[in-house]
Amino acid sequence: TLAHDMNRKIFFISEKASELMGVNPADVIGKDCHDVFSPRLCGESCSFCHPDLDPEFENKSYSIVYHTPKGERKDLGGTIIPLQNINGGLHGVVLSIEDNTRLISMEQELGKKNSFRGIVGTDHQMKQIFQQIKDVALYDYPVHIHGETGVGKELIARAIHNESTRRTGPFVPINCGALPEGLVESELFGHTKGSFSGAIRDKKGRIEMAKGGTVFLDEVADLSKTIQVKLLRFLQEGTLEKVGSERETKVDVRVISATNKEIKQEVKSGEFRDDLFYRLCVIPLDIPPLRKRKNDITLLCEFFLDKIHEMYKDRTY
Repeated sequence: TLAHDMNRKIFFISEKASELMGVNPADVIGKDCHDVFSPRLCGESCSFCHPDLDPEFENKSYSIVYHTPKGERKDLGGTIIPLQNINGGLHGVVLSIEDNTRLISMEQELGKKNSFRGIVGTDHQMKQIFQQIKDVALYDYPVHIHGETGVGKELIARAIHNESTRRTGPFVPINCGALPEGLVESELFGHTKGSFSGAIRDKKGRIEMAKGGTVFLDEVADLSKTIQVKLLRFLQEGTLEKVGSERETKVDVRVISATNKEIKQEVKSGEFRDDLFYRLCVIPLDIPPLRKRKNDITLLCEFFLDKIHEMYKDRTY
């Protein structure tokens, strides 16, 4: 159990909760909940992020992915209970926490859970992918996802982001193959006012928009050699230069890339820089196509039928 006041200042944490969270009570009492736990425990469900809005506590139960200070991953369940003072006014909240790590792991192993972060599958290959997602989410190293068109590479990237400590930051997907050739550099890195015809104002690039979160470079092998050089510099230095600017901008993002091409072959043929390949492919993930995990076909059919039913159940003809 953990409790904080209306200013998010923690005034109580139980012995069990401090043990579970891997924190010392003396180090958290009196501090802002958001400063102690980063990313915040409540994620998108926080009732105290918008001072102009009254807190809402109805049905405030949610799942929490938590990483202890030692890097241990835990699946927690949290329930918010409002604390009222003697006059019926709101004094603060109590967060009741339970450890569901072992239960969720067992359910996944036994096939009782048929999805993970919106990715449907119980095939042993998908269970391995789910575990890899949990493992790589702990670190900020670049991840490269390889798989055929339609295997769900963006779903995988989004799952890594949502499992990581960056999950309260933005997730910005970019389809590199769909960007207009003349605007690729501006779209990725941004531009300054007057840098080219039509640049009527300063504009952030998509990489900068992902600051504090994750940028997903889909079909990264389609980037031109010129843009590959600029992307390599960004990965090496953590800074980017906007079109028309002489200043470098530091941007803290995690980079996840993906392609349906055999990128090693692209490197051998000279179409893709080998130094950029090694920067992007620090952690490789191979996603199997559905024909190689036929056990999931029935499951996916049921999933999509249920989805279609939900979409059309209230319609009359």
